[in-house]
Amino acid sequence: MTTDPLETSELLAFAKTVDAKSLSRAAVELGVPRATISRRLARLEERLGVRLLRRTTRSLVLTDPGAALYRHARIVLDAVTHAETSVRRQDDAIRGDLRVSVPPMTDQRLYGLICAFAQRHPDVRVQVQASTELVDLQRGDYDVAIRASMELQPGLVARTLMRNPMLAVAAPAYLAAHGTPHTNRDLRHHRCLMGFARGEVPQTHWPVAGGGKLHVDGVLFSNDMSLLTEAALQGLGIAFVPLLLVQDALDRGQLVQVLPGALGAESRLSVVYAEREFVPPQVRAFVDAVVVWAERELAEGFHPTRVPVCGAAKAAAPAANNSARKLTPRKRR
Repeated sequence: MTTDPLETSELLAFAKTVDAKSLSRAAVELGVPRATISRRLARLEERLGVRLLRRTTRSLVLTDPGAALYRHARIVLDAVTHAETSVRRQDDAIRGDLRVSVPPMTDQRLYGLICAFAQRHPDVRVQVQASTELVDLQRGDYDVAIRASMELQPGLVARTLMRNPMLAVAAPAYLAAHGTPHTNRDLRHHRCLMGFARGEVPQTHWPVAGGGKLHVDGVLFSNDMSLLTEAALQGLGIAFVPLLLVQDALDRGQLVQVLPGALGAESRLSVVYAEREFVPPQVRAFVDAVVVWAERELAEGFHPTRVPVCGAAKAAAPAANNSARKLTPRKRR
């Protein structure tokens, strides 16, 4: 262990290695040889007198001291970036990298917005990744995310674009074959089509209207709501999905609502970014553009591109009974 002050280049090599989960990828991102990254990490560990990373042939794992240093290193590196920006960019010009995460099969109108933003700001290099993963916006790999989620992690700012109720639905044919649940407890005897909590782990509960949650056993799990909707249309079970995904099927009688008033929650489509003292101009401009777009375009709802994944929908069977009801068709403007 030495008393020499830490160098920014060493902290940057360490943080990049953690973010990239690889010395080689960190070297590529920083534009230096892999040996340079290894040398900087070794110097950093020697200065601190602790092991920061456990290296194997296949992975890198943070030690407890490494995890603590990483949290502080990100703050320091962000501060350095902000200091450079304040000196070099006094004009608030919209330029630089913009890394955006969006859900797969996103509404085509959002793609149009992204293209229009890129045309309006040619000095911004836009990177868009479609993924169901809830990316970590605080680690610096992404600047902005468009999310349909009811949860918000600490340290993030969310601007709501649209709210939409969630409800349990099933095909009339499924209810005719398996019966219609009359109470939440009846779901124990039904085949439930489940999502993923936080987009990461299979759900074990559905929210109860008015608060609380209900344990549910699933037979099919996916973090893609369009797949769950298609599975419900095919009569595979009961799905708990946003209304906007199933409104047309409800209008046509292909799906009916199950346990109205008993199960329910509100989903939100939001644009999310990390809470920082300094938000880069390109990030702020994109967030503002998305909010304006949503106010103009989402009055009639968000319309994800949906591709049938389980085959063509079967013809709807007669409605099972009064415990499953069809929603009133929405008014069209």
